[in-house]
Amino acid sequence: MTISFGRHLCGNAAIATQQEWLITNGLGSYGCGTVSGVLTRHYHGLLVAALKPPVERTLLVTKVNETATYLGQPYTLYCDRWADGAITPHGYLHLESFRLEGTIPIWVYAIADARLEKRIWMEPGANTTYVRYTLSRASAPVNLDLKVLVNHRLHHHSTQGEGWQMAIADCPQGLRIQAKDHAQPFYLLSETAPAIPAHTWYNGYALAVEAYRGIDPYDDHLHAATFSPTLGQGQSFTLVATTEAEADRSGQSALLRRLAYEQHLISQGKAAQPDDQPPTWVNQLVLAADQFIVDRAIAGLGVDTDPADFGDPLNPPSPETSDSPAHPQDSAAESPDSSPLPQPTTGKTVIAGYPWFGDWGRDTMIALPGLTFATGRPTLARLILQTFARFLDQGMLPNAFPEGGQAPHYNTVDATLWYFEALRAYHQATADTTLIKALFPQLREVIDWHGKGTRHSIQVDPTDGLLSAGEPGVQLTWMDAKAGDWVVTPRIGKPVEVNALWYNALLVMAEFARLLGQPAEDYQTMAAQTHQGFQRFWNPELGYCYDVLDGPNGADPALRPNQIFAVSLPDQALGEPCLSLDQQRAVVDVVAQRLLTSHGLRSLDPDHPSYEGIYGGDLIQRDGAYHQGTVWSWLMGPFVQAHWRVYQDADLAHSFLDPLIHHLHGGCLGTLSEIFDGDVPMEPRGAFAQAWSVAEVLRVSALLRPRLKE
Repeated sequence: MTISFGRHLCGNAAIATQQEWLITNGLGSYGCGTVSGVLTRHYHGLLVAALKPPVERTLLVTKVNETATYLGQPYTLYCDRWADGAITPHGYLHLESFRLEGTIPIWVYAIADARLEKRIWMEPGANTTYVRYTLSRASAPVNLDLKVLVNHRLHHHSTQGEGWQMAIADCPQGLRIQAKDHAQPFYLLSETAPAIPAHTWYNGYALAVEAYRGIDPYDDHLHAATFSPTLGQGQSFTLVATTEAEADRSGQSALLRRLAYEQHLISQGKAAQPDDQPPTWVNQLVLAADQFIVDRAIAGLGVDTDPADFGDPLNPPSPETSDSPAHPQDSAAESPDSSPLPQPTTGKTVIAGYPWFGDWGRDTMIALPGLTFATGRPTLARLILQTFARFLDQGMLPNAFPEGGQAPHYNTVDATLWYFEALRAYHQATADTTLIKALFPQLREVIDWHGKGTRHSIQVDPTDGLLSAGEPGVQLTWMDAKAGDWVVTPRIGKPVEVNALWYNALLVMAEFARLLGQPAEDYQTMAAQTHQGFQRFWNPELGYCYDVLDGPNGADPALRPNQIFAVSLPDQALGEPCLSLDQQRAVVDVVAQRLLTSHGLRSLDPDHPSYEGIYGGDLIQRDGAYHQGTVWSWLMGPFVQAHWRVYQDADLAHSFLDPLIHHLHGGCLGTLSEIFDGDVPMEPRGAFAQAWSVAEVLRVSALLRPRLKE
């Protein structure tokens, strides 16, 4: 898939500043920015390093101000917006084209008859960013003046640089920078040109997106170094920004490693696809999927495990050490409490979204099938499932791991239920019974805890078999916006999607019990009661499901997208659907007619008095709109699956994905946004790259493409 723009877009400041790019390294670190080069977010930078992977993400290197001198004429190639509203200089006017090759952004500048290319990428597994300049065409040498701007702050914050003196010192082939006492140093390195130290604060960068979000819109950055290479035609210069003093300075070798890494990911993805020649956009989403999978340390294990055993893209496991046992049925009758799997000291998790989210339990489990099975990486799925099993507590998975390293937050009713679905999908994809056997005791505890009651009044109601949850001041479902003490959509009671997931989890548990030769009758009986109780959600007068039952104000008739899961779940091989076929069709139709948009489902019916069609403003305004009409792209996955189940027309169902595929060329290029406005023109908002958005398009497309007409 080619994502590229010519002068008609690159030369338009407004458009070129809206288009963004993202690079990552598998540790939670990242770099991002705009095509024009204008900073619009606190999060924009060349090196935002996760100093305690995947958290403590710290902006270290912000940008490079480039000036090229050719035949005696200077050309400024960068662009800034300032606090007084001025945009200067206008480097984008020299930008002939921009393209994305894999995940590597490439700028091509026209300087008279010369052409200068710039590439940016990160080293997998290292806090190292490469910025490489290549003079691909020229009739004389080009002298570059590269001023490197740095910082040292958490990526959520802004900087006031006045009076801040950083320690800048020479080191082999570059400079060592220590922003403050006890701060981790970082380095600006080059293989070919000396670094000249500097110390000048540039104050008053105006950040337009942060202004829209009601956040401090100004920032300062320090000019810390200047590199001045001279390039002849065909020559390159590479700037290395890194936390590692011994990082490879060779841009050529680093680029080849990055290209090999991405080609291996694409090859894995192609092998996992249901068709011999998947659409080219699938390759792009396979690369986007990899950006969310990161390391997470697991304290207290004391068992060292070779990372290659868990799906290192450059060291895939051999057939003899793959996830799937040769004869999984051989161990089915053994006790599930025996032979625990060896546990790694470093696990894997999923960054929910860039640039500001960390790893969230719910997001991880929803995204796991699309990020791993649809990309040919089931070993990563196993490691993610093992990682999160370490954090099961009182039958619950954490909702979030705080940036500061505090204890996980267990304020979610559905993350653990999504864990069952992720584990079911894993077994379906791999036939790996050993993982099911190792985790079965914990799964049994989860069901037991939900039966007798756990945190936040999460407990099965014995009268109808439905799962109830919630208490004042706590947000437990995926509609979890909270501003201060205000829970926008508390949904206390029995939420519809939670009970679709609970029913699914009981069916999964019964299936796993049978697989392992364990008693399954109790789980099947519980599932039957839940299935019968689920009919309470049906509102015959409205022709769709209540969103919540037995809440403080009774049943909630608001039309929300959550009921779509009563059609998309459970897996058809497990048991009866939650609703009758006529009810399923009615749900799909009303969601399609009143909630569906080009990029996902609205979170609330536009006719509802609480509907908010624009996501913007300060934190209170944004949280007030987050689940009150804002469009969520990840919901397109279950909607498409539900539509196909009801109407059995794969081509028609798959066609709903087309606008999201087109969105790969907009917003953050090559990936998919978290949310969109509910009102036209439905601008992308929120995190510009979201794991479950990418994952659900990959998952449901892989499900449907074998069924498409020739």
